[in-house]
Amino acid sequence: MSIHYLAKCLLWPVYRKSSLITYKSPAIIRAMDKIKGINPSRIFWCCNDLGVSVEELAHETDIALATLEKALEGKEALSVKQLQKLASYFNRGLLFFLEDGPVSEGQVHSVQFRTLNNQKPQLSPRFRALVERTERQRLTYLSLREELGEPVDPAWYPEEIAGNAPRPERAAQLARAWLGLQPGQSFAEMRTAVEAKNILVFLSNGYAGKWQIPKESPIRGFSLYFDSFPVIFIKKQLSEGAQAFTMMHELGHLLLHRESFVDDEDDFYSNSSNEVAANRFAGNLLVPDKFLEVLDLQRFPADDVTAYDLFLEDYSRRWSVSPEVILRRMTDSGLLSQEDYQAYRKWKQSLPVPERKGSGGARYRFKEPVRVFGKSYVGTVLDALHEQRITLARASSYLDNLKIADLRQLEDTHASI
Repeated sequence: MSIHYLAKCLLWPVYRKSSLITYKSPAIIRAMDKIKGINPSRIFWCCNDLGVSVEELAHETDIALATLEKALEGKEALSVKQLQKLASYFNRGLLFFLEDGPVSEGQVHSVQFRTLNNQKPQLSPRFRALVERTERQRLTYLSLREELGEPVDPAWYPEEIAGNAPRPERAAQLARAWLGLQPGQSFAEMRTAVEAKNILVFLSNGYAGKWQIPKESPIRGFSLYFDSFPVIFIKKQLSEGAQAFTMMHELGHLLLHRESFVDDEDDFYSNSSNEVAANRFAGNLLVPDKFLEVLDLQRFPADDVTAYDLFLEDYSRRWSVSPEVILRRMTDSGLLSQEDYQAYRKWKQSLPVPERKGSGGARYRFKEPVRVFGKSYVGTVLDALHEQRITLARASSYLDNLKIADLRQLEDTHASI
């Protein structure tokens, strides 16, 4: 929303009194300098919600503390540009701060969002904004499906898992058959199989941007449970094997626990019953027992943890998993001692973190919707566009406001991405 457009909305009573004033007139530009009607209680609520002080807010938004304090006293102190900074920082719309009355948390934050926040109260403002952005993107997709007359019904999950609540190992066996997974499939192919079950799978950008889980963040992924079209969000990681495990770990939460979860690195090694179950589900789904049977254990270098990765390299590539996933399965199956597995982990943690290669950044902006939202999501939008059921502008809005030129390039290359 442009500043001029906002001014036109805010000053609509002036328009009705005089047709001589237009939104480009100097009188209105001056009136835009300080906005009337800002609700201070909503700024206070946002500060409390994110756990930031007024001083921190002033610093983060580059608004003078004295100016901010005047606004919080109910005085006309903020310009439209400054209000835009506040709205952007808090991930809110401008009109949110102009509404009367207190904030209703139940209306602002979804049950899914509150669940994640209760699990990890210290989530960063940036990550909280990502969760809300993901929820809005899901609603955008559902609105498109409804407009196209496509179903958005509940019950996306397999009944045999839903009804019997089997152990994680059995649930993984059922889920692997349900997804139709075959040996040798890549992460991209497994992602497509999950998406085919009406589960949205989003992947964080590797470069800085609004769809990135920062490299320094310990969070590896999260899941948002809904009766229809739940969401799995995966952090961009150093290997596709690690991404595959994160995806199936979150799928385990959705199928076994029917609840939203946010998982950082420590959760993948936690003794929590829910995390242990999700790990065993993911491990058994990606490396079923029949895979372990083909391991040439007579050649396994049990006494040299530094040689484990090399020994498992071919198996890891064939199964699209990391060597550690195979080692965890071997440990759970009694083929590797817990002491040897922990020694391997200690050795791996001592190694320097490899440099992550860039993923192209803005130069490949047209590829971003496929990387982030998945082929199924993008395919639905492009099919509707080709069938002239939505306009080019609407297609752009469904694809995170992709520029028209980038959208055209995406159309040309979508089949090969």
